Amino acid sequence: MNKKRIPWDQYFMLQAVLLSTRSTCNRLSVGASLVRDKRIIAGGYNGSVAGDAHCTDEGCYMVDGHCLRTIHAEMNAILQCAKFGESTDGAEIYVTDFPCLQCTKMLLQAGIVKINYLRNYNNDDYALHLLKLKQIGLHQVKLDKDTLEQLPFNTYLSDK
Repeated sequence: MNKKRIPWDQYFMLQAVLLSTRSTCNRLSVGASLVRDKRIIAGGYNGSVAGDAHCTDEGCYMVDGHCLRTIHAEMNAILQCAKFGESTDGAEIYVTDFPCLQCTKMLLQAGIVKINYLRNYNNDDYALHLLKLKQIGLHQVKLDKDTLEQLPFNTYLSDK
């Protein structure tokens, strides 16, 4: 019997979705996986600076419509690479939501060559301009019911 393997794009996007479940943001849970040569080099989710209060515990720290407490998932993934000495040059990112303008600029400066995203989220026109200017690959990954039904989660459940 030939077992059908999940495609790479869905595999890495599902990693980002799993990371998003660690988010401490009350407004939107986002996950990101940095990938180079079909290998995950870092992951991140949106949340507070290590050691600070979490939005899920104390509420968001809102100023001008933005939570100042939250570090975006893309930034956390890039910072993991900086902390542990992993180059991001030539990597691609899988992120659950289209990156904001600031994250887009950071990803470009970090040498990311392709952005794979699951959901559109306030897609910024200037971010799109920069991606086109720098010829960065942009790809919306689809997760459908058929893909999810291939996942053998029930074989890992403890109550079997």
